Amino acid sequence: MTQTARIYGGSLYDLAVEEQLADIIQEQMGIVRKLFQENPDYIRLLMEPSISQDERNGLIESAFGAGTERYLVNFLKILCEKGILTEFGGCCEEFTRRYYADHGIAEAVVTSAVALSEQQCEALKEKLEKISGKKIYMSIKRDPSVLAGLRVEVEGTQLDGTVQSRLAGVSKKMNDIIM
Repeated sequence: MTQTARIYGGSLYDLAVEEQLADIIQEQMGIVRKLFQENPDYIRLLMEPSISQDERNGLIESAFGAGTERYLVNFLKILCEKGILTEFGGCCEEFTRRYYADHGIAEAVVTSAVALSEQQCEALKEKLEKISGKKIYMSIKRDPSVLAGLRVEVEGTQLDGTVQSRLAGVSKKMNDIIM
């Protein structure tokens, strides 16, 4: 994330908190970001130098004006005007980072070789919330190379209970003994 994204995303977060709109803007930023990811040509269109700023603002207004919080619509216009609309993803990350910190939320990335059942996911989430003391938002990834077990990353800490990890540990111990 760039310094520009930190500054702009942080400024939007401060405004959202002041106006008591952090929850709404957090949710809507995620939706807008997903739309941008699914339609990269739209960002290229908004960054096209041959299109006037008024036309760009009109495009943003027609796409987001009706159902999106005004502060977020105006934020998009500012990024577009400054020529830094490509920084929107980083702005979202900074906004989310500060939102999660203020609301006691942690993100957990769980990697498993097989799909986890709903009950397994719920039990893991409860255990992680108990360990961390925070509300956990989990994303699940499947990776067949994990073999079995789980690898969980929460706030920069990795908990690796995979067979792959255990085999690597046994192999290292055997090598240490032999040498």
